[in-house]
Amino acid sequence: MKYYIVIPAHNEEDFIALTLDSLLSQTLLPTKVVVVNDNSTDKTAEIVTAYAKENPFISLVNTSSEAIHLPGSKVIQAFYKGYETLDENYDILVKLDADLILPDNYFQTIINHFKSDERIGMAGGFAYIEKNKEWILENLTDKDHIRGAFKAYRKECFLQIGKLKPAMGWDTVDELLCKFYHWKVITDVSLKVKHLKPTGANYNKTARYKQGEAFYTLGYGFLITAIAAAKLSLKKRKPLLFFDYIQGFLKAKSASKPLLVTKEQARFIRKYRLTKMKEKLIR
Repeated sequence: MKYYIVIPAHNEEDFIALTLDSLLSQTLLPTKVVVVNDNSTDKTAEIVTAYAKENPFISLVNTSSEAIHLPGSKVIQAFYKGYETLDENYDILVKLDADLILPDNYFQTIINHFKSDERIGMAGGFAYIEKNKEWILENLTDKDHIRGAFKAYRKECFLQIGKLKPAMGWDTVDELLCKFYHWKVITDVSLKVKHLKPTGANYNKTARYKQGEAFYTLGYGFLITAIAAAKLSLKKRKPLLFFDYIQGFLKAKSASKPLLVTKEQARFIRKYRLTKMKEKLIR
């Protein structure tokens, strides 16, 4: 199976070489890697250009999006700039961050998962961050969720879910739509990815309200949003974020922000989320 990788990158001169080195060390090499240099003011483009000269399957695309770094929209807009340069001769499409070190067998293992079951639509490992000189699980999400930093999609699934949404919540709605269309989402605990920058490290204060807005645009409704907001704020060990999330949700609702999903999909998502919550309570 052929896999293509798109890597949005903004001021990643400290990490992009480590990420590319880990790709070059894969036991199963990618067919194409596109790095999208998004408005970088450092040496990101120079570093990628040097790698591209030595490795023909690596290419660089330059683009300029908004300077403000909000979660979701900026990175996915950059992703599409890279995606537009690709042909359709791939089996698996990967969206990758520019601050990762992957184990050498990462994509061989991912491809093996896809080969094992034609209904697997997405697959991924787990993110680890360095703390006190130890690599620990970046425990911000459930174990059945694939982090946005390393999403691998079967082409048919990617196209059926409508590709990626350029908004915060893109890396949640993609999995929910996978479920809606009866695709399987697989996580592999053996695949430990080193995440070199903590999630959200560069987000400004405005971004915290975006999470509540994302809950609204995912079609969660208030009850599920309140539960999800409480859970996420506690996982981040910042309980007061709960009120920011709720405020973001209420602002989006009062402004009648468009949903990322159809009404039918929203109903499915609410039912699915409530079912999962009840299962956890029973355990």
